[in-house]
Amino acid sequence: MPESYRDIQPNKKVPAIVDDGTVVTERAAICLYLTEKFPEAGLAPAVGDSNRAAFLSWLVYCDSVFDPCVAARAQGWEYVSNDFSFGAFDDMVRHLEKTLSARPYIAGDKFTAADTQLGSGIHFAINILGVLPKKQIFEDYLGRLTTRPAFQRFMAKDAAAMGGSA
Repeated sequence: MPESYRDIQPNKKVPAIVDDGTVVTERAAICLYLTEKFPEAGLAPAVGDSNRAAFLSWLVYCDSVFDPCVAARAQGWEYVSNDFSFGAFDDMVRHLEKTLSARPYIAGDKFTAADTQLGSGIHFAINILGVLPKKQIFEDYLGRLTTRPAFQRFMAKDAAAMGGSA
């Protein structure tokens, strides 16, 4: 990343977007911004919808709990739950299992932008880092996500960009 990228993202992290001159950083903020800009996509429960709180909570949870727990585990950190605001890895895994056992998508019965974040995180943590256990509940959840047409289009574009095929 060139040093000039700091004008967009001070820590030179991705993702960040520039939309008509408006800079938006951090995944949860980008997701929320895009769901509000494109409400017709239906990727966020509307204000007042009973699933709105779960959607917002899980959108932030991905960045504030899931990712730090996965990163700490991948780095081999030994710590107790109260050492860091993101808590313990095993607590995070139990929370994911409990939630995904109760509903097909993280915020309810319908796929949302929160599933794009959590799904990619679970996929990465299981299949790339190997730190999240391969539990059937996670495999079933990923199965629901990977059969979506948008996911298939993404995989085809990604494969083409990498010089392969989907």
